[in-house]
Amino acid sequence: MQSEAALRDRKGRAAITLGFFSNLVLAGLKTSMGVLGHSPALLADGINSTSDVAYYVVVWMFMRLSTKPADDEHPYGHSQLESIGALIVGAFVITTAVSVFWESLDTLYDLYTGVGEFHGATLGALGVALFTVAIKLGLTLYTKRVGDQTSNTAIVALAEDHRNDIYTALAAVTGITLGRLGYLWVDPLAGALVALVILKTGIDILRASTSDLMDTVPGKTLRKQVHQLLGDLQEIQGIDSIHAHRFGPYLAINITICVDGSLTVSEGDDIATLVEQRLKENIDFLRNVHVHYHPKGSHDQHFGT
Repeated sequence: MQSEAALRDRKGRAAITLGFFSNLVLAGLKTSMGVLGHSPALLADGINSTSDVAYYVVVWMFMRLSTKPADDEHPYGHSQLESIGALIVGAFVITTAVSVFWESLDTLYDLYTGVGEFHGATLGALGVALFTVAIKLGLTLYTKRVGDQTSNTAIVALAEDHRNDIYTALAAVTGITLGRLGYLWVDPLAGALVALVILKTGIDILRASTSDLMDTVPGKTLRKQVHQLLGDLQEIQGIDSIHAHRFGPYLAINITICVDGSLTVSEGDDIATLVEQRLKENIDFLRNVHVHYHPKGSHDQHFGT
């Protein structure tokens, strides 16, 4: 039977592999048809998919490194490499957005000044754009489910990118359709709007990955959960402090509890073990619990405070 870590890794690799080959095919189709089918919006979307292929390779590499076991220099393992991978994904997305936006504005300017040679996209370009919408819808649903199941920030970032690819493909569909009806400026304008969507995605990914690297934890929610889990233990007379540390999707908690000062060290240790077991059994992705205990004093906090 596979361990939780092995199952998590297998699901993540499957999502990355499927997304990689899907984007590889779509990048070739959209880029070639964007050029041959004379569609700036589809070409912009093709450049986006080409960038997707590049940073899928980056995410795959960092996921492999993140599964390395703990060592003396990394006692909590290498899971934070997943967040670094997501950080690189975000940087790629933002770079792509700037490139696509500039190219689209250049085409719009050429049309405005009358020097452009854009005459509208072909029916084949429209077919590729519609095909992209269907593929990306399926990839979004699948990858989001895997990301939620594994709490892998890199996979969640990829799911968000798939979702935004739906919007960019729909923008291409709209631009191509209206362009074929005579509104030539809509196609490059759609390319510019695609770039803005891509830019927002990159910023969101960067924000999420930097929060992980800065050890951001759900402080109030976690503290409330700990109090609820330990509230029925009569051996604990109060909780003095709760501090959590995050490494990748996992958590480590340092908690100081108040106990009866007349207890022996052995009895205090039994209570600490009980606290550790209770928290590990009920808090998802909690790997380590360090319990400190001392006699109850006037400075201690009670449950619910």
